[in-house]
Amino acid sequence: MQKTMTKEEMKKEVLRLKKEKNVLLLAHYYQEDDIQEIADYVGDSYGLSLKAAETDADMILFSGVHFMAETAKILNPKKKVLLPDLSAGCSLADGCEYDDFKAFKEKYPDHKVVMYINCSAAVKSLSDYIVTSSNAEKIVNSIPKEQKIIFAPDRNLGAYINKVTGRNMVLWDGFCVVHEAFAFDKLRKLITENPDAEIIAHPESKEETLNLADFIGSTAKMIQYVKNSSKKSFIVATEAGILYKMKQECPGKKIIPVPSEEDNMCACSMCAYHRVNTLRKVYDCLINEAPFIDLTEEVMEKARIPIERMITITENGK
Repeated sequence: MQKTMTKEEMKKEVLRLKKEKNVLLLAHYYQEDDIQEIADYVGDSYGLSLKAAETDADMILFSGVHFMAETAKILNPKKKVLLPDLSAGCSLADGCEYDDFKAFKEKYPDHKVVMYINCSAAVKSLSDYIVTSSNAEKIVNSIPKEQKIIFAPDRNLGAYINKVTGRNMVLWDGFCVVHEAFAFDKLRKLITENPDAEIIAHPESKEETLNLADFIGSTAKMIQYVKNSSKKSFIVATEAGILYKMKQECPGKKIIPVPSEEDNMCACSMCAYHRVNTLRKVYDCLINEAPFIDLTEEVMEKARIPIERMITITENGK
């Protein structure tokens, strides 16, 4: 039977337990506000990967989705990596399964695979380069122009990278259910109602949304852009979880989320996968030290190569 606790009591217990057990609590920007508030680090996929790679904590509690926790485990094979709910998946990862992608890859034997980090550890093991939305352009540009490329699993990010790099990468036909579902008519209405606002968008969004954007970038870069901009109002096309940190970092600025087609009651877009994790599950996870990520040595060894290649290129330029 679960002990009844208020949110504030639970937060205090989480802070006590992670200190007592030497646990690093990582949270993605799309997690609920209460979790972001008590995390040791909140960031995008790339920033979280760096923190996971450099930690000396005994355990990592990753409040995000499954592929993110797997990445932390790959970079820390000897550490226990906890995930509050193992069902916290990702539409991109779910739409690119190992056997299907392996068969697809075999059709293009002379292509290198540039794989968006939003995929399973098994699929990462089939890749030559892992990228995030913050470094995909840089990594693709580091590959010789004559080298043919497969980009997976996000067709929207892949199309955007093709456009900005001049490449003609073969694209896997996958998409993020949140970024694909922005209501274009509602976005146009927001622009009309807020003529002085800048539009900022995540590159997982559809081309019609990106074509209206004043700035396109990862979640971390979007926050930095708003922080540094002289503008006072922003229409934001990404998952609504970013609003918590964006408002913290950018006080006094008006942040307007773009709704999805299905958002009739709420003027925002939320990822159901990220919202599977709750403050209660974070607490229970620390108490039980479970559930945790379990991967084979073979998969971790193969997947680690393209992940470390990503970090090297991003940090050192080669």
